[in-house]
Amino acid sequence: MKLSNKATNIIAILLLGACFLTAFLSSRNMSLTMDEKAHIPSGYSYLAFRDYRLNPEHPPLAKDLAALPLLFLDLNFPLEHKSWTQDVNGQWDAGYEFIFNSGNNPDQIIFWTRLPMMILLVFLGWFLFFWSRKLGGNKAGLMALALFSFSPTFLAHGRLVTTDVAAALGFLISAYFWVKFLKNPVFKNIFIAAIILGIALCLKFSLILVLPCFAFVTIIYAYFTAGKPFKNKLKNVLSYCGKSIIAGIIALVVVIWPIYQFHISNYSAERQVSDTQHILGDKLPGKITAKAASIPVLRPFAQYALGLLMATQRVAGGNTVYFMGQVNNQAWKEYFPMMYLLKAPLALHFLTLIVLGLFLLGAEKHKFFRKFFARLWRWTKEHIAEFLLFIIFLVYWLTSIKGNLNIGVRHILPVFPIIYIFISVGFFRLKDKIKKREAKIAFCVLTMILMAWYIASSLMTFPHYLSYYNELAGGTKNGYQYAVDSNYDWGQDLKRLADFVEENNIQKIKVDYFGGDSPSFRLADKLTEGAITKNPEENKGWLAISATFLQERRAIAIPGFEQDTTALEWLNDFEPVSRAGYSIFIYNIKTKAPL
Repeated sequence: MKLSNKATNIIAILLLGACFLTAFLSSRNMSLTMDEKAHIPSGYSYLAFRDYRLNPEHPPLAKDLAALPLLFLDLNFPLEHKSWTQDVNGQWDAGYEFIFNSGNNPDQIIFWTRLPMMILLVFLGWFLFFWSRKLGGNKAGLMALALFSFSPTFLAHGRLVTTDVAAALGFLISAYFWVKFLKNPVFKNIFIAAIILGIALCLKFSLILVLPCFAFVTIIYAYFTAGKPFKNKLKNVLSYCGKSIIAGIIALVVVIWPIYQFHISNYSAERQVSDTQHILGDKLPGKITAKAASIPVLRPFAQYALGLLMATQRVAGGNTVYFMGQVNNQAWKEYFPMMYLLKAPLALHFLTLIVLGLFLLGAEKHKFFRKFFARLWRWTKEHIAEFLLFIIFLVYWLTSIKGNLNIGVRHILPVFPIIYIFISVGFFRLKDKIKKREAKIAFCVLTMILMAWYIASSLMTFPHYLSYYNELAGGTKNGYQYAVDSNYDWGQDLKRLADFVEENNIQKIKVDYFGGDSPSFRLADKLTEGAITKNPEENKGWLAISATFLQERRAIAIPGFEQDTTALEWLNDFEPVSRAGYSIFIYNIKTKAPL
């Protein structure tokens, strides 16, 4: 059945509306999460003071967008606090002072900074629909949009002041306009692709990965679209390379330089040089960056380089993380594949298998593999958009697995829209090649069932999308056993803990909280000072502990990891009374542990 453009647009609007409404309503009782504590004060300081001393390890545009509504509020910023005047990149203390300790309304700040991020989420959904529709038609566009709109991962992180959704948008939109340039390399398309590329590079430093992807695909496309002899192919490749270099220069000079120049206008050169030297040290990249920071015309590029080097160092340096019963500060190669397997809805994995099955059946039927390379080159030339997306997908996965930073499924968020495109466009292209009517009906019915399952699993997760795990992990309730941090517990449930304390008339409670919010602000005089200790006798009464700390302190340390990971093993003998949301475990320790 053919779907009209009008009906398609109406359904798309409804899906985007559902996405926004679900994100908005599910965020109403969410506490401040970990990275928001750094991103919110940073974004506000950029716009209000044009000073880039906070959070240089991330580009500014996503934080700017989040902080824009704050300019219309009467807020106090801790300009006299040492986190601003003395500390180097004192983002965490500045965040606490700005949000909780400067006379501002924390919930007002949290609400207004998250709202633009939800609008950005909807824009990403629209652009995904727009491109999927162009590639595969109305039904493919709607299928991709439905997968996006009810994605627990996008709904989880699209409500937060972070750079992850912005990064996914940057990958997708820069790829689209680069393909337009490849297909028609006139100056207008080169200029637009360059502007979009520059904006993307100011969203998150992981977008630097598009540069080798674009370079590789540009050479392949230029070579195979030129006619014989080899001389013509070489000439076409050189022409495309020259135009690509022009695009890169435009992105640097017309976009990145002005954006960073605005953000450092009131950030003194002396402070920039000093901060750069302190952060990067005396190694050659640090010396070069610090020297560039002292040259006025190069200062914006130096600040960009500082952030890029910080991001690179963090990926190489690793972080302490709990994963499937173990704790380590070095990465597991299986971490991201396992997180994708357990955090993406199970129905999505089955949809992926269906499309792969359809492809393999069609390939075998048309003897695709007998002339594999000839058909592959022809397909690449005719489907350059899909080829570029596949290269980005492959490069991003490989660098994520190879990197030394396991920071949660959000780190691979940019691959999700590509998967949605491949599933939706692939399904509607491949199903039409099925000749038997009964088989085609069976595939369509099965797909409809899986889509209904996918949507239902998302709706049943409301509002706890950040903690979502699929059925393979035993559901959201048991997900903490596999991985925590931003996969499960990022501090989102502290307000729910405060509600529990109030509803149960608890007078005192000891809290070990992992997140960006403030237990002293939420619990006031009901908070017992001090952390939960290793000695059970010192922890009588009500306790609340975030899943991240709970798992990291009763796990097996990987050989070579020297921190104590057994401090809370004694809690294994007690059952939690309840949970705040899914991420904060609540205990009432009255007597000795049961035998």
